[in-house]
Amino acid sequence: MDIDNELLLKSFVAETEEGLAQMEQALLELESNPDDEELVNTVFRVVHSFKGNAAIFELKYAQEFAHALEDLLEKVRTHELSLSQEIFDALLASQDVLRDLTVQAAAGKDTATPQLKKLLQRIRARVTAKPIKRKKRQLLEPEIVLPEAALETDEDVKSTVTRTSARTLRVDVEKLDRLLDLTGEIAIARGRTTRLLENRDQLSIEELAEAHSTEAALQAELQEFVMKIRMVPVGPLFRQYQRSVRDISKELQKTVVLKIEGDDVEVDTSVVEHLRDPLMHMIRNALDHGIESPEQRSLAGKAAVGTITLRASHQSGGITVEVEDDGAGLNRTRILEAAKKRGIASDATGMSDQEVYQLVFESGVSTAGQVSNLSGRGVGMDVVRRNVQALRGSVSITSRPGLGSAVRLRFPLTLAIIEGFGVDVGGNTYVIPLDHVVECVDLPSNERSGDGDGVISLRGQPLPYLDLARHFGVEEERRGRQSLMVVRSESHLAGLVVDALHGETQTVIKPLGKFFEGLRWAAGSSILGNGRVALILDVAALLREVCKEEVAVG
Repeated sequence: MDIDNELLLKSFVAETEEGLAQMEQALLELESNPDDEELVNTVFRVVHSFKGNAAIFELKYAQEFAHALEDLLEKVRTHELSLSQEIFDALLASQDVLRDLTVQAAAGKDTATPQLKKLLQRIRARVTAKPIKRKKRQLLEPEIVLPEAALETDEDVKSTVTRTSARTLRVDVEKLDRLLDLTGEIAIARGRTTRLLENRDQLSIEELAEAHSTEAALQAELQEFVMKIRMVPVGPLFRQYQRSVRDISKELQKTVVLKIEGDDVEVDTSVVEHLRDPLMHMIRNALDHGIESPEQRSLAGKAAVGTITLRASHQSGGITVEVEDDGAGLNRTRILEAAKKRGIASDATGMSDQEVYQLVFESGVSTAGQVSNLSGRGVGMDVVRRNVQALRGSVSITSRPGLGSAVRLRFPLTLAIIEGFGVDVGGNTYVIPLDHVVECVDLPSNERSGDGDGVISLRGQPLPYLDLARHFGVEEERRGRQSLMVVRSESHLAGLVVDALHGETQTVIKPLGKFFEGLRWAAGSSILGNGRVALILDVAALLREVCKEEVAVG
């Protein structure tokens, strides 16, 4: 019987990633509850399964490392070794090495890296050390000083670990059965439509309309069902940051806990992949800039232990993810000073706190006193905004001096299908995401001449606008009325001039190829019912262009 080795490897990687995530969670809980034997057993089972799977693929170094780790865990399980801080750090570092070995296996490699050798030496030294007799294991406290050569930092191990994005999903067989049923029902409905069309002499419009309606309903149900299958809970993603909070707070000599809320909220699997980096940047910012040192917190009358809350919820048909801390909050004065140094917001007169806080998302703006390996370059929050906008989302900040701050991300449930509004610009059809559309009004006749860009008065309020045909360079001789679409992105409101309105439409998003990478105002494409291609507009990018035009006019 032929065995698909590549398929087995993919299964090994997927299963191992799940096990290692479970192992990391158990280790983090074990740090607070070192006497919980079931947590130790959980870690042991993951390592044992890894060793067995590594044996199938004849991964020599992976088996050797896992076997040594089993010896260490066995001594902890039998109380021959106390779960000291040194052992605990070695176990966390081992989890990183196991993940690195998994990545190597996926690439068809099995090598003993310097990090693996150093950690293996630490583990074996600990296993062969003379046992210390105790009546009961104590809380994590160091016991043995290892040779200097063995005491390398765990950062060396972590630096080699490559976290690959999961491209597979586990699906219940019942859901697959329902998918199969739906495809069968659609095939039957299509067969009925085909028979009606073949018998044209006896064709009944009513029967054809009914057959088409049935087929459309089944297709809509299939589409909705597939989208539900793509939905995954955010809990596993959120729990990955518990390790990061522990390690970074330890490096900063702060005591911080991560609180997770709404871990059962489900999002599209592609959204999870895009959220990893923004959440990491926000959490690092909260740890470095937001949470004060234990001494400062005590002086301010706060608990010495800081709290970062990672929260997810459904709101207004979308998803909101929030990173909140109980630290010092944002400093308006320092943000403005940093922005002025970058040539941004030279005149802050009349700027609200919300407008000032939004400046931290500008590239190069940082309130850090000095550059460190955690912050100071002014790129972290800029990355957050770019990634969120790539999700067709928005980001906002709220802050209370001395009490903390919160960064909120809002984005749609799915990235595959959107509700859009079709418009005509220069003879071409474009789609504007409906969640950005505020209203549509006729463009006043006195605004239909000149350069087409500027500011108009809408019900007594100034509104900057951009003529899309002129902006895209597809302007033709215009006849009849033009329309102004009022759109919103984050806190910005502006108008887009279009030639005609086609109305609401459900749009399946197709990615743009590399040829269109320079087209910053396009977020994707879609195929229309007539077979033509329509570009999906990136409202956030267009509004930035509106701001430029507004400054130029001013």
